[in-house]
Amino acid sequence: MSDLLLQARDGAVLVLTHNNPSVRNALSPAFYAELTAALTAAAQDDRVGAVVLTGAAGHFCAGGDLRQLAKRRELPLSERRQRLEGLHDLVRALRDCPKPVIAAVEGAAAGAGLSIALACDLLVAARNAVFSVAYVKVGLTPDGGATAFLAEFVSRQVLTELCLTGERIAGERLHALGAVNRLAEPGEALAQATALAQQIASGPLRANARIKDLCRSAPQAPLAEQLDREAEHMVQAQGDAESAEGIGAFLNKRTPDFVALRRTGA
Repeated sequence: MSDLLLQARDGAVLVLTHNNPSVRNALSPAFYAELTAALTAAAQDDRVGAVVLTGAAGHFCAGGDLRQLAKRRELPLSERRQRLEGLHDLVRALRDCPKPVIAAVEGAAAGAGLSIALACDLLVAARNAVFSVAYVKVGLTPDGGATAFLAEFVSRQVLTELCLTGERIAGERLHALGAVNRLAEPGEALAQATALAQQIASGPLRANARIKDLCRSAPQAPLAEQLDREAEHMVQAQGDAESAEGIGAFLNKRTPDFVALRRTGA
């Protein structure tokens, strides 16, 4: 792992920091590959219960590096598409990772930086954080799932306005729309996100993964399909050591210790 993506463990929480502050953590193919690899490794590591994603030096992500994007004009269409797939592979990795991923946003989350923040399962933002679907400002169109994720929270008219104007969206407005879970004072987003991650990471690992899957499918799945998915997850959970621990703890009026189960491999 290079200095572009910093990794730190805080108990069962893995903190991943995009470390390219000279360009306000603008995106690059190298970053896509490193973050995708880190998420894949976290998915297979039972010591990790949750992941926090943030940016160094007070900015989450300024979006795509326009100097690099300008160079892609000279590439064949197929190669331009291939370069873009690195971003989309990262978005898929965020969505598919069984561990809950929490974005901690300070400063700006613009363009694909907004897409990545919204691809996370939960979002903690500083009150003065600024978001934007800024593509139109440079004659480009949204990518990274920006339109899909925003459409989960806003009407088609508002989505169209945000994309056609590229105007800044205050963190407080996204919080009011439901896209931001918690607002933090400036400089405190990472601390709040980590505390939330610690709370989640102390819970049942496999149940958390199943809950994430259900919450991901719920907005789009037909009711019959979602009921089937819920039933499948529930019957599997009923046979797990996690539910034996959780129910036993409740009946015996004690706090369940799901982390101890992971240490024993149960």
